[in-house]
Amino acid sequence: MAVAETRDGVLDVPIIDITPFRTGGTEADREAVARAVDHAARTVGFMQVVGHGIPQATLDAFTVAMDAFFAADLAAKSTYRCPPGVNRGYTPPKSESLANSLGLVSAADLFEAFNVGTQASDFPGLDLSEADYGTNVWPDTPGFRPAVEAWFAVAGEVARTMTRVFGRALGLGEDHLARFTGHSVDVLRMINYRLPSAAAELEPEQVGMGAHTDYGIVTVLWADAVPGLEILDGEGNWHPVQPAPGALLVNLGDALARWTNDRWISTMHRVAAPRVDGRLVPRRSAAFFHDGDVDAVIAPLPTCVDAEHPALYEPVTVGEHLRAKLAGSRGGVLTEGADREAARLSR
Repeated sequence: MAVAETRDGVLDVPIIDITPFRTGGTEADREAVARAVDHAARTVGFMQVVGHGIPQATLDAFTVAMDAFFAADLAAKSTYRCPPGVNRGYTPPKSESLANSLGLVSAADLFEAFNVGTQASDFPGLDLSEADYGTNVWPDTPGFRPAVEAWFAVAGEVARTMTRVFGRALGLGEDHLARFTGHSVDVLRMINYRLPSAAAELEPEQVGMGAHTDYGIVTVLWADAVPGLEILDGEGNWHPVQPAPGALLVNLGDALARWTNDRWISTMHRVAAPRVDGRLVPRRSAAFFHDGDVDAVIAPLPTCVDAEHPALYEPVTVGEHLRAKLAGSRGGVLTEGADREAARLSR
């Protein structure tokens, strides 16, 4: 289980300016960013990214669109629910327990969500399966689709910029990880913490989103400046993290931890039931998951394996890895092979 380091009991999620990777900065500036990312990736697995270049107007339109959709009644939203195993469309409250993806038993999570992602049709000629690259469903909420597609594009650009930073930080060159992401399984999950009332009584240990690690290469997260997100340290303590003004939270996923042979960490985190002054409050977030090509093989990178650091994991494809994790979070039935893989992933 990957946990964050603290110093004197304090967990630091550093603010890192990625402008040099967006605007053709000097070699020295780019190297400084890569070193800062390497340190964060080794110690906490999270960072706050500024200099990402996303216009405020794009974010404003996106949050308006999210609010409009989630304000609809449950019956209307549920018409956009997809069958189990299809990672698209609407997820009602208490439909998932993310802690189950790690083999933990917990009360159902409070959030509701709406997912869109890359589709098989986005990559003509590759004959990709819709089981991995599902077809998006779009609500008829006015302005929703263009605002969400705009955010998907800019968040994806941040994710791809981060993979360039990662390549340099790992001593492989800025373009190295692109060989695993030409037809990446990317998903944008819009999340609303739908609570019955400010004074509601929750089930024991019930949270907004259960303890979990992310599954892919990198997650780019926008979130309200509202308490909720917490990161686990090595002493078993949960530390609250709120985004700095204008920053996006970026964290590493399990696939990248495996690629780096656990040199970098995919950190355990959760979203506590959001409270201010003891009362439950609304909270929104949007996580863009950049997970890699479904047929890419996750095996330790050459700069992360040597005589003192032998390979810790057997090779597995991105698709096999994601299917095992998703089946666990949604209470699905795993095949025998996927069950073994889920157990291996939760080490």
